[in-house]
Amino acid sequence: MDFDGLFSNFGELTTTGLTQGAIYALVALGYTLVYGVLRLINFAHSEVFIAGAFAALWTWGAFGLDQDSVVTGFGSIVFYLLVAMLAAAAASALTATVIERVAYRPLRQRNAPPLAFLITAIGASIAIAEAFGIYTRRLPQGIPTIVANDTVLSVAGVPITKVQILTIVAALAMMIALDFFINRSRIGRGIRAVAQDPNTAALMGVNKDRIILMVFIVGGAMAGVAGLLYDVRIGNLTYSVGFLLGLKAFTAAVLGGIGNLRGALVGGLLLGVVENYASGLFGSEWKDFAAFAVLVVLLMFRPTGLLGESLGRARA
Repeated sequence: MDFDGLFSNFGELTTTGLTQGAIYALVALGYTLVYGVLRLINFAHSEVFIAGAFAALWTWGAFGLDQDSVVTGFGSIVFYLLVAMLAAAAASALTATVIERVAYRPLRQRNAPPLAFLITAIGASIAIAEAFGIYTRRLPQGIPTIVANDTVLSVAGVPITKVQILTIVAALAMMIALDFFINRSRIGRGIRAVAQDPNTAALMGVNKDRIILMVFIVGGAMAGVAGLLYDVRIGNLTYSVGFLLGLKAFTAAVLGGIGNLRGALVGGLLLGVVENYASGLFGSEWKDFAAFAVLVVLLMFRPTGLLGESLGRARA
């Protein structure tokens, strides 16, 4: 165990962990929304994330940017980020909508058992991932440099880069907006009502199918933004990256308390930091082991996760 390496790089490990954790948290929101309403683990959500990541890449390509392009100028950077964010959110929301309509709604209408939903989710995940694999010939895709990874400030000797600031600020802004939407809007009240008691909500005039579709759309949009941030941060994209990242995001949702929006944020940030600390202490090969080991240990003592509050009982 390299305690010297951990303490000497503690600040940098923390900032990079928070950056990665912010992406986990955005993807985890989709898992926690769907579970909160349907009690369904949507394992195809990792491919919803991939759809957004590829949509952002294709959008930049449509403007003539390739992996060797470097965008300069504040206005150009903001333009390319906003356009790609809209495209990524729309693509992921569309992908989530198709999954809900094609894979899950027919099963709900037939009162299929939970195992059927689980198998369908895994099948949809593999099918979408393989479609992207065929399209890309299973080759990594280079990402243009939209935001240079330059250091803009230093806190207690720890360098903070533009990409880290963008990722954390954008993720927090999206999560705050979603929390406000769920707790303050009319549709949000409908989502909480269906999550708490779908039958009573239907008697009160809430359209359950419309609410479920909205949950998939909103969760998909969050995953799309996460896909954009992943592109900017990592700089390359492969068709299979969604599987492990989606598994980590699901772990983050369970860690914070699945069905709890704020729990997804806490779980994602905590998971990212724990991974990086484990890398500094034991080596990078222990990163994934540490992430899931922490989950197992936590659930032994707190089975409902850190916050453990269902979506139906969430309040501002």
